[in-house]
Amino acid sequence: MDWTSIIVALIAMIGTGAGSFYGIKKSNCLIAYRMDQLEAKVDKHNNVVERMYKAEQKLCVQEEQIKVANHRIADLEDKP
Repeated sequence: MDWTSIIVALIAMIGTGAGSFYGIKKSNCLIAYRMDQLEAKVDKHNNVVERMYKAEQKLCVQEEQIKVANHRIADLEDKP
């Protein structure tokens, strides 16, 4: 066995390991970025859901107030 072959094999092994490490690191960075973007979208969606729930509650209260006001108007119109 020749020392040249061993050195070439070691250099190839180091290159392969370094390339794999770099690829995994880059992939993890991309996954982290995508997760951050997804979390931002989910937060935005949840904010819309919460606002709609509050708006629906206010709408129900306003509808009830309108019914009461209409009833009072009808009572006032019926009085002589």
